[in-house]
Amino acid sequence: MKSAREIVSFIGGAALRAWRSLRDVGTWSPLLVGQMRRLGVDSIPIALFIAVFTGIVLALLSSYIFTGTVPNYFVGALVGKTIMLELGPVLTGMALAGRVGANIAAEIGTMKVTEQVDALETLAYDPGSYLVVPRVLAATVMFPVVTALAIGVGVLTGWFTAINLLDLTTLEFVKGLRMFYQFKDLWFGLIKAASFGLVVALTGCLRGLATQNGAEGVGRETTRAVVIGCEAILALDAFWALVLL
Repeated sequence: MKSAREIVSFIGGAALRAWRSLRDVGTWSPLLVGQMRRLGVDSIPIALFIAVFTGIVLALLSSYIFTGTVPNYFVGALVGKTIMLELGPVLTGMALAGRVGANIAAEIGTMKVTEQVDALETLAYDPGSYLVVPRVLAATVMFPVVTALAIGVGVLTGWFTAINLLDLTTLEFVKGLRMFYQFKDLWFGLIKAASFGLVVALTGCLRGLATQNGAEGVGRETTRAVVIGCEAILALDAFWALVLL
């Protein structure tokens, strides 16, 4: 009975916090654009760096796997499907979990131990509205944008590798890419990316707000935010795979 009351209390508290955050939209809306730049735009270089080498490795390995068994144009099919559905969203999400999750946890954790969060409450600012909501929304919106760029770059580098190192023509690569392509492959990967952004940012915010014991606590909670964010991405990836099937 006690546990049931605790669950109801938690849900009610979460709903109340969400309502207050939406009610105070005017407070945090000016912060949203800045967070989108910090969490999304500034993350593009690392996402594209990963995408370049993912496309190269996929093209080379798929050629090795398919040699003597199926036509070489299947390289395009494997590169496109794998990057759109799996490696694009997941590798980008894992990289951004380290960058974005750690950034959010360290920033809010430092504010917590230096009593800046308490100062916000003293000034009648809700920390949930002012600190959490802009970061969560920015990550949820920008993760799909960064992932879409990574998918495009990954496919392009796979094509470049195929025509220069595997003796495929552009027509053969595009034939394989189009043969098994479905429009849902792309938007499904972007939906996954949005869910990854949501959990990574929310985890970073919650761990940051839970920080105690000064600089040591900031480092500990930052590490936890990255680890939990990566674990959440893998769990969500498995969930979305079941949904796709």
